[in-house]
Amino acid sequence: MSTTHWKDYTLTGGDAVADGGQPGWYTPALDRKTLKGLMKRSDRPALANYGLWIGLIIALGAVTVATWGSAWGIVWLLVYSAVHQSATARQHELGHGTPFRTRWINEMFFHFSSFITLSEGHYYRWRHARHHTHTIIVGKDPEIQSPRPPEIVSLLINLFNLKTVVLTARDFLRRAAGDLGQGRHFIPEGEQPKVIRAARIYLGLIALIVAACFVTGSLLPLLLTIGPRVIGAPLYALLHFTQHAGLDEDVHDHRLNSRTIYMNPVLRFLYANMNYHVEHHIFPMVPYYRLPELHALIKDQCPEPKHGLVDAYRDIVPTLLRQLKDPSYHLRPALPAAAVAAE
Repeated sequence: MSTTHWKDYTLTGGDAVADGGQPGWYTPALDRKTLKGLMKRSDRPALANYGLWIGLIIALGAVTVATWGSAWGIVWLLVYSAVHQSATARQHELGHGTPFRTRWINEMFFHFSSFITLSEGHYYRWRHARHHTHTIIVGKDPEIQSPRPPEIVSLLINLFNLKTVVLTARDFLRRAAGDLGQGRHFIPEGEQPKVIRAARIYLGLIALIVAACFVTGSLLPLLLTIGPRVIGAPLYALLHFTQHAGLDEDVHDHRLNSRTIYMNPVLRFLYANMNYHVEHHIFPMVPYYRLPELHALIKDQCPEPKHGLVDAYRDIVPTLLRQLKDPSYHLRPALPAAAVAAE
């Protein structure tokens, strides 16, 4: 593996771009009234979607418990975990506050999703806000998926969130002790006590789940709550990594650092339409259930979407391998001629 130094990706590194004089982000032409209509939130579609998701978790969890001790129990646990891990995509949308019009419903699902994905909500919300403000800007974005040159072994290990879970445990302990780590760079001072308090609550809840395992003499309390964070990780990891991997950095154009992929209805449900990732980053306040409509309106100003995961990874894998020797290399999606001419 190459040890070639490219850039310092930490928030305290010396490769961060200065704030002054940065250009604005590219915005496609879209009628203001139309955009305002797309941004309207509604409880009905979100309740139907989230109701189906919760219903599936309950049903699959019940089947897993009923068949536990047999080979079918393992099979159903895998299916349950894949659906359960959809909470990661849902937490993301809930963090934006866009799925539900009624705020308390949005917050209820947000903190529920945050706990079962071990991604504490207050911390996540501020970190992700920074990601949207400085998308793939080195030294500014704390959520860059694949710094260059890529750490291939680390990426493969994290297919099961093994690295993430270890780091999460470390971070919860640190935050519970009052150390916010890099969070001190993007969490307002007045919000920091909430993050510290939440870390302590999470550790307490995890201790209760472990205690339940001892009381029942079974691992099921752990496997059915936070276990899917590892067991159900591979599918979401493959979906999530396509968002930005192999694309450009330090550019103020989401068409060049984000990727939209056409997916089948099942994956779109599990992924909460985050396959429309260019559209989401350009207009992050459009609810996930309106992203297909937004895509139809601006697709002629954006690169051609990839047609499925296989198509996306045909680009991503060779790019990562090339970046091992040449960190400056990246994909550059072709922009429509009409869109280029209008810039």
